[in-house]
Amino acid sequence: MECSGNVSIEELPKQESDILYELYKEPFINQRILSETSGHSMEVVNKSLNRLIEYEYLDEHVQLTAKSRELFRNRAPRNAIILAAGFGMRMVPINLTTPKGLLEVNGERLIDRLIKQLNEVGVEDITVVVGFMKDSFEYLVKEYGVKLSQAVDYASKNNIHSLATVIEKLGNTYIIPCDIWCDRNPFRRYELCSWYMVNDLVDESSDVRVNRKMELVKISENSGGNGMVGICYLTVGDAEIVKRRIKDYVHDKNYDDRFWEEALYFNDRMIVQARVVHASDVVEINTYEQLRDLDSDSGQLKSDVLQTISTEMQCRSEDIVDIEVLKKGMTNRSFLFRIKSGENAGKYIMRVPGEGTEQLIDREHETNVFSAIRGLGFCEEPVYINPFNGYKITKYLEGARTCDPGNKDDIRKCMRKLRNFHEMKLSVQHTFDIFAQIEFYESLWGESPSVYHDYQKVKENVMSLKNVVDSFDKEWCLTHIDAVPDNFLFYKSEEGEEKLQLIDWEYSGMQDPHVDIAMFCIYSMYDREHVDALIDIYFEGRCDRNTRAKIYCYISMCGLLWSNWCEYKRNLGVEFGEYSLWQYKYAKEYFRYALKLINGKGDNKQ
Repeated sequence: MECSGNVSIEELPKQESDILYELYKEPFINQRILSETSGHSMEVVNKSLNRLIEYEYLDEHVQLTAKSRELFRNRAPRNAIILAAGFGMRMVPINLTTPKGLLEVNGERLIDRLIKQLNEVGVEDITVVVGFMKDSFEYLVKEYGVKLSQAVDYASKNNIHSLATVIEKLGNTYIIPCDIWCDRNPFRRYELCSWYMVNDLVDESSDVRVNRKMELVKISENSGGNGMVGICYLTVGDAEIVKRRIKDYVHDKNYDDRFWEEALYFNDRMIVQARVVHASDVVEINTYEQLRDLDSDSGQLKSDVLQTISTEMQCRSEDIVDIEVLKKGMTNRSFLFRIKSGENAGKYIMRVPGEGTEQLIDREHETNVFSAIRGLGFCEEPVYINPFNGYKITKYLEGARTCDPGNKDDIRKCMRKLRNFHEMKLSVQHTFDIFAQIEFYESLWGESPSVYHDYQKVKENVMSLKNVVDSFDKEWCLTHIDAVPDNFLFYKSEEGEEKLQLIDWEYSGMQDPHVDIAMFCIYSMYDREHVDALIDIYFEGRCDRNTRAKIYCYISMCGLLWSNWCEYKRNLGVEFGEYSLWQYKYAKEYFRYALKLINGKGDNKQ
């Protein structure tokens, strides 16, 4: 940790930095005034003045010396980085249409206010790291002259990777999350030391606490620390440490879901000092309810999602509380909420379609599927479903969990459930055509080419499988299509009995039911050994060569299907990283495995 070219933080502690800064703003009058402006006691002020004179930052008249003025020049902020790439998952349902940095408080966007406050103290070099709905930030370039930098893997990795995209800019730099509302300007024309901002409230989720030396030390989980605001200032020296660490961390998968602040820790404490602010002065807006508390008149509170809940559940909007995001689905966003009073009081889940989903899902078809499976025990009946926009409300099942694709007992139960569903041979009026969907998803790319150089050859191979699968015997019935581990839900009945549901029927249609086996495999990213093991479980060890080869064909076909789907989502700014690469790999490899098995060049499981 540093505070000047060759002066360590031990030589110039936080309180002395504060006092030196106050003397830079206003000439010395007396210790009492300096105590009031700096927030330190008279005893601390007197000791600090003596120390600053001893180290020649002040002269005997308590005036700044040339050494201290050089220190101010060397430590003055050069630039700022605003992190605005993430989904803002906890901001449901607002984040369905608005990135969190563009939320409005008192008629002013959060990010606009931050930029203006930076400009007020002379910081003009501002870079905004964008990802989710990145085009929404384009106006900032013209209006404020900021630079935009895209974090391409924001959907699959945390903000340590976002900061890595602009890592070379660090040095006398403010790092700022975009979801911060600052009543008073937290930035200054001069900074003397690196710091990280926390507030004066106890936060159970925080893992740091300010000690008497104004250090940020790690604490045990749930023991209550200072609320972490997230604004940070890094001087050149400390920035070099952070840069080296982040460059190492981004190559380590263990850090994919970490926050950039990981690079600030050394042993049990941060390498920078604490800067403590009042909780009312700087507010982090993470949830819909926090925005409602801060500005109950914000136009972004007028969400049609919440209006739907109010209308259908016959409750007031203020009765909708404890809004909590659930796992972000690949097609939808879902959130948990509670209605705190009235005849419908209780917990529910609201499903809202994700980006571009209207192009992918026919909601009327989904409604027809629910009519076909109603009362058969495969899933809870929706409390509400809209066949036009895809909004759906279901009851929340306490203690529910999804299938673990690595747990054989879970897999056996799920395959039994799936087989029972297939054996009912239900019918609807629509079909899920895999080859047509492959072409359709590709058409959604527009003029954008595939990211894979051998795409055309791979597609040609996969499309040639149509004649192959048509030559096999197969039954035609209602097929789930998205029968992946996350859509098998284990829960306890009121009597304590374990039950299993198959949820999310939006892709369902008439198809060969063995497609569901292929889908389970490719979502789980199984290798061939595990694929064959799953097939054996479903068929109870009685799968013939042709059926296995047919499922291999489906794995290849569905791999390309979801690879094309991922490419469409990528064009919308939503990345699925490793999952996307695996799907393309399935398309290529299982084409070869299927032909090898069909041509008799491999045994039943080779």
